[in-house]
Amino acid sequence: MKTKKITILTIIIVIIGLISVYSSSYIWALYKYDDALYYIKRQMIFAVLGFIAMFVTSRIDYHLYKKYYKFILIICFLLLILVLIPGLGVVRGGSRSWFNFGIFALQPSELFKIGIIIFSAVYMEKHYYHMKKIRYSLPVLLMMGLGFLLIMLQPDFGSGVVMACSVIVMMIVSPFPFRYFVGLGILGVIGIVIMILSAPYRMERILSFLNPFQDPLGSGFQAIQALYAIGPGGLLGVGFDKSIQKHFYLPEPQTDFIFAIIAEEFGFIGGIIVIGLYTSLFKTVLKVSQNAPDLFGGFLMIGIISMIGIQTLINLGVVVGLFPVTGVTLPLMSYGGTSLVITLMSIGILINISKSCHDML
Repeated sequence: MKTKKITILTIIIVIIGLISVYSSSYIWALYKYDDALYYIKRQMIFAVLGFIAMFVTSRIDYHLYKKYYKFILIICFLLLILVLIPGLGVVRGGSRSWFNFGIFALQPSELFKIGIIIFSAVYMEKHYYHMKKIRYSLPVLLMMGLGFLLIMLQPDFGSGVVMACSVIVMMIVSPFPFRYFVGLGILGVIGIVIMILSAPYRMERILSFLNPFQDPLGSGFQAIQALYAIGPGGLLGVGFDKSIQKHFYLPEPQTDFIFAIIAEEFGFIGGIIVIGLYTSLFKTVLKVSQNAPDLFGGFLMIGIISMIGIQTLINLGVVVGLFPVTGVTLPLMSYGGTSLVITLMSIGILINISKSCHDML
């Protein structure tokens, strides 16, 4: 029952995402590519590939990842290093975060999120009763820190934060003493301050977050236009395909700010329905993780759903003005091939673990 619920919720969210990508993107697609269906055609292809990947991973015994976790992590690190090399990595939006393969692009940081979660799940299962000692947690923290550093060299702060927070959530549910999180939190704050001071554009984002109207045509433009989209939506919205902000007011509305268009066209009720679907998915997976066949399966489920949940929370927070603009997409809904395919692939892993729980009952 839980397995079917996870599958159905995922399909519904992706379908809503496809509808929203079409509505939010066709004006820009017609302007940039002279093809109103440019983005939706590509997103539909990615959705099909993603569901195929989800089906495949749902059939693969999740213990296989435990067997090859070192190989998976090494490949992920190798890709993070290679993407930094000019000529191999492609710059998009100011970040050298992509490999370009013609009809599609690959973002190694998305793969690394899964790789570090698998590594952490294996390690925490092996050393579960030793996680109370800080020295047994160092390998996880070091791998996470090294991955975060490589991602920041691109730079891609949003992906780095999602990855790090996912691992931290896994550590919270392990026997890792809570008192150590205070020290980790202090180190994290110091690191974030250093990164903000080292890159002027990050300081601009912080200042525009505190007062977007201070620079309404510059760093505060996206945040302001997102709020201008949400406001007129009211309770029921202006109606499907009747958004004003997608008409060249809100840049790239089909990616990071797709929820703003949803809120404008379908209103408060539509936004609550979308949030409710995500919440139901998260709650279902968390309940299943409590009955996982082993610690590895439980940690793997918590890591993956934390990754999706934290990314969702950050994206929605940015859109409504609770967080600074980070460049984090809305999982399963925003336009983007790598994110959609890898997220669906990871949900396939959740489905496989859920099936294993059912088989045990």
